[in-house]
Amino acid sequence: MTRRRRGPLKRRLGYAGTVAIFLLPSLVPLLAFVIGPMISAAWTSLHSWNLIGDMQWVGFRNYSFLIGDPATRNAFLHTIYYIVGYLPLVYVGGLALALALNAKMKGRALLRGVYFLPVVTSWVVVALVWRWLLNPSVGIVNHTLALIGIHGPGWWADPAWSMPSIIIASAWKDLGFVMVILLAGLQTINQDLYEAAEIDGAGWWRRLFSITMPMLSPSTFFVVVLSLINGFQVFDQVFVMTGGGPNNSSQVVVQQVYDLTFRYGQAGMASALSWLLFLVILVVTLVQFYGQKKWVNYA
Repeated sequence: MTRRRRGPLKRRLGYAGTVAIFLLPSLVPLLAFVIGPMISAAWTSLHSWNLIGDMQWVGFRNYSFLIGDPATRNAFLHTIYYIVGYLPLVYVGGLALALALNAKMKGRALLRGVYFLPVVTSWVVVALVWRWLLNPSVGIVNHTLALIGIHGPGWWADPAWSMPSIIIASAWKDLGFVMVILLAGLQTINQDLYEAAEIDGAGWWRRLFSITMPMLSPSTFFVVVLSLINGFQVFDQVFVMTGGGPNNSSQVVVQQVYDLTFRYGQAGMASALSWLLFLVILVVTLVQFYGQKKWVNYA
């Protein structure tokens, strides 16, 4: 009996060792650049540290301070404001592009590449371009609005328009990514469904909401989950376009983590905030995965 058990156990260990060897190229960077820093940040969050001197143990004091801190609350509210404005805009725009480029038309392969080009462009470049386009004084957008008699807003220089400016730039950059994902989903839909619906007299809108959207729900779910995760981590465009201003009107969570670390020398506080953000993202993602059973159609 013992010998029989050793054989399968030995094979399983050998198989696990083989799998581990093949996973090493991915596992080593994961441990070094993701899991390791997360553990280090968790340990740092329990200390008071200015990046230079010795760490001082404070326990969960950083967390309790952040939970009651109005600045932290505002940063989360600004982040949610960004997501609420960004997600519908990028999804509807990406879906419109996907539907248009899924139809038979000349040059659609070229157009797909053109619309995807901003996705692979550096965020710094995109943010600088949009900062120039939305310049209240010399920007092309306000100049164009003036030609038709509209006085343009202050955009990123105005506290009321700073976040909409970031949302517009972000949606423009990510439209191509959403388009590609939804376009791939559209091309997996059985065309017989559309032909049958058309024979039954269903119009374009009816086919969109009765066939396209339900069959596209797996791709929609993927886009929503990824966009929400990226939305909570928004930073590059905020840092370049507004720096969290004016008057902290566009201060988001990751920008606050950066400021706490490098402007105020509060690495422990910043690590605690990053872990609070991680927990929020984790809860939101788990809720989405639980709720997808009710509306995502994998048939």
